Amino acid sequence: MERVLPQRLYLDHAATTPMTSQARDALLRGVEMWANPSSPHAEGRAARAALEEARATIGAAYAWRGEVLLTSGASESLWIALRRGTCGRQLISRVEHDAAVRAAGEGAEFITVTADGRVDPEELRRQLLSGSASGDAPATRSLVCVQWCNSESGVIQPIADIARVVHDARGLLLVDAAQMPSSPELAEHADFVALSAHKRGGPPGIGALLVRDLATLVPTGGQERGYRAGTENLPAAMGYAAALSEPEPDHAPLRARLDDAIRRSGGLVVADAAPRHPAIGSYRLPGVSANAQLIRLDLEQISVSAGSACASGSLKPSHVLRAMGWSEAETREVIRVSFGRTTTEADIDRFIQAWRNMARSVRVLAA
Repeated sequence: MERVLPQRLYLDHAATTPMTSQARDALLRGVEMWANPSSPHAEGRAARAALEEARATIGAAYAWRGEVLLTSGASESLWIALRRGTCGRQLISRVEHDAAVRAAGEGAEFITVTADGRVDPEELRRQLLSGSASGDAPATRSLVCVQWCNSESGVIQPIADIARVVHDARGLLLVDAAQMPSSPELAEHADFVALSAHKRGGPPGIGALLVRDLATLVPTGGQERGYRAGTENLPAAMGYAAALSEPEPDHAPLRARLDDAIRRSGGLVVADAAPRHPAIGSYRLPGVSANAQLIRLDLEQISVSAGSACASGSLKPSHVLRAMGWSEAETREVIRVSFGRTTTEADIDRFIQAWRNMARSVRVLAA
C-alpha cells in the first residue's frame, strides 16, 4: 500500500512567513495602481498619495515621529545606516546578523556578549568611553548597532539600557528590529531602526529604515527624500502597511511547551535563562548534526532551519553561538524552530514527537 505523507509543517517563520490575506489584497490593489509615484500627472499623483499613506501607516505602527525611508528590506536598511551614517566610529555586537557584519566598515569594533548572548550595558559603556581621558563622551561620535531580537537564538537585548548608555556617550543607536513586532519602545530609544516586511506577513522585497534625524545620514540623490535611488515599490509598500495592521498572536505558551519537551528528551535549549522571543527557539541535540536533523525532519514533512536563513547554507559554524561560548562542534548540532500566525499546539506536538524519535535513535546507536 502506498504511504500517504502528512501535510507539510512549516516551522521556519523567522526566515519568512506567509503573507496575510490583508497584505495580499493590498498588494493587488497596488498592482492595479501601475503609475510611477514620481510622475507629475494625475495617475502618478494618485500613486504618490497611496505610497505616502502606506509610509505613514508603517511609521504609525512604530509610533515613529521621524522619517520613514522605504527600502528593499532590513539588509539594505542596515547598509544605508552603517555605510552612510555620519558617525566616525562603529560598534556592532558579536551576535549581529550577517547583513550587519557585511555592511559595517573595516574599522568597526565588536561588542562582546555574555554567555546568554546579551550585551552588557556597563561593558558597552566602558568600550564607548575608551580613549577618553576625562571619562566624558569621546570626541568621535559612535554608531552602535544591536539586533533587538537575535534571529538565531531568539535572545532579546535590553534595548532601553543600551540606548541610555549610547546616548550618555552622545552616540547613536541603530536597532535591527526585523524579528520584532511593532513597538513604541523603538521611538523612545532608537535613532535608526531596520525593518523587514516578510517577517511580519508582508511581501518580500520591501522594508524600511526609520530615521530620527536625516542630518545623520549622507544623501545620494534619487528617490526616498534623496537617500535611495530607484522607482518606489508601491504594491509592496501597500502590502507591508496592511500586514502591520494585524496583531501577532502570543506564542509564549507554545514555545514553553516545546522548551520543556526538549529538556525532558535530553536536548539543550539555547540561552535557556535569557529573555527570548516567544516565537523563536534554538535547540541542540547532542550527537546529531544540524544537517542530519534537517534531513530527517524534512523527510517527516517538517521544515525548520539551522540558524539564520541567510547563513544556514554556509559550512561555517554559527558566529552567534561561538560568541556565546559554544564550541564549534556544539554549534553544528543546533537547529532553529520558529512559529507563525497559523502555528498550533498540535503542530508543536507533532514536532516534539519527531524530535524525540531522533533523540531515541541516537541513544539506540550509542548503546
